[in-house]
Amino acid sequence: MPGIDETRSFLPVNIAVLTVSDTRNLDDDKSGQTLVDRIAGAGHRVAARKIVTDDVDKIVAQLRAWIADPAIDAVIATGGTGVTGRDVTPEAFESVYEKKIEGFGELFRMLSYAKIKSSTIQSRATGGVAGGTYLFALPGSPGACRDGWDDILQYQLDIRFRPCNFVELMPRLQEHVKKRGS
Repeated sequence: MPGIDETRSFLPVNIAVLTVSDTRNLDDDKSGQTLVDRIAGAGHRVAARKIVTDDVDKIVAQLRAWIADPAIDAVIATGGTGVTGRDVTPEAFESVYEKKIEGFGELFRMLSYAKIKSSTIQSRATGGVAGGTYLFALPGSPGACRDGWDDILQYQLDIRFRPCNFVELMPRLQEHVKKRGS
């Protein structure tokens, strides 16, 4: 039966929060704050928080900086996942992925459908891995951030979750690099 295995010790994950927006600042970033509150409330560490504009190059630069930082295990972004001209977060994320986690966006939309029906089709939520860092992009609403965290990420970023989770895979995310360097 899936769930939290209380016989295992909790392992906090270092998570950076990225808000992609042309209009938000730290004072009115409700979606970013929703993620920060949930991450800290679950016992993880908010390793960094940043707001960048809807610009592929700026998003990619921030992602690459956090991917290169060994103190960051995962990045969760909010905003810029829609279908308008300024929504470029998925393109930025996909340009840095080494591996895309196809099921993340699919699962997010499936869970979201139960709440907002066909409007979920406008979400291009995405997930992947680069440089041993997990990368997830959620839509820019507090509700979407709650759904993404509460229904998916809080479990996958908890080493106690069974039958499997992303945390137990962290030591193996760079296997391909070690093989080439050997």
